[in-house]
Amino acid sequence: MPETASRGSSTAGSRPCGQSSTTHTGGEEGPFTRAGGPSPSPAAASSRIGVGLAGGFYPAPHRYEVYLAASCPRSLRISITLGLLGLTNSVATTLLTHPAGTPDAFASLRRAYEATEHHYDGPFTAPALCDRWTGRIVSNDISDILRDLTGLPSGRGARPAPTLMPASRTADIESLRDLLDRDVTPSAHASDRTAALDLLDCQLLCSVFMLGDSLTAADVDAWVALSHLAPTDALGAHPRLRDYVRRLGELPAFRTGYDGVRAAA
Repeated sequence: MPETASRGSSTAGSRPCGQSSTTHTGGEEGPFTRAGGPSPSPAAASSRIGVGLAGGFYPAPHRYEVYLAASCPRSLRISITLGLLGLTNSVATTLLTHPAGTPDAFASLRRAYEATEHHYDGPFTAPALCDRWTGRIVSNDISDILRDLTGLPSGRGARPAPTLMPASRTADIESLRDLLDRDVTPSAHASDRTAALDLLDCQLLCSVFMLGDSLTAADVDAWVALSHLAPTDALGAHPRLRDYVRRLGELPAFRTGYDGVRAAA
């Protein structure tokens, strides 16, 4: 990846992989909707690419950079999405690691936050999407970052990029994302995690991917969440999910995305 700068962070006080808000679209309940989900956390930076053009954040190749945190599920979602969309050469990435090496990456992220908000005194969280032209943070909201990446010019040339966020499935993708963040984690209550895995397993009874026969952002989210459960062998009773994780893990974008975020962990 010619524009990828992998630099280490060694400054105490940074909180990579900070919690981000998730926004629902649409009022209908989908297959993954469950009442009583967690309240969204406010984002420190919540601008959008292509929204509010007076702010200057419009789609352009080589304009944006993402700060990712090693071993962070949210960062892994972004890393895989960049590969699927053919954006690895047009969106730069900076990887923040554990305290070892130089403080350059953290200092760069700090400058971006301080350029975004005068006298900013909040946490310098990653993942974060930065505008390289102005040096400002566009957003540190994971859902907004993933949506905005799908609107950037692809580096695939004549090959069309996959439609990861089809309008007709946006509500289902958001519902699944909430379910995964709440119940499909190593720290989730065992009964809630089992119920969620049963639901995901059923989704694969008649389809290749989570929402049908085409790969979408729902599959990126699901694969990342399920992969983080693998060490605990939580998928032992769900052979379809085990096969699903293996099958997607063999795709180049998933392999390189995983290696890119794990490389400096």
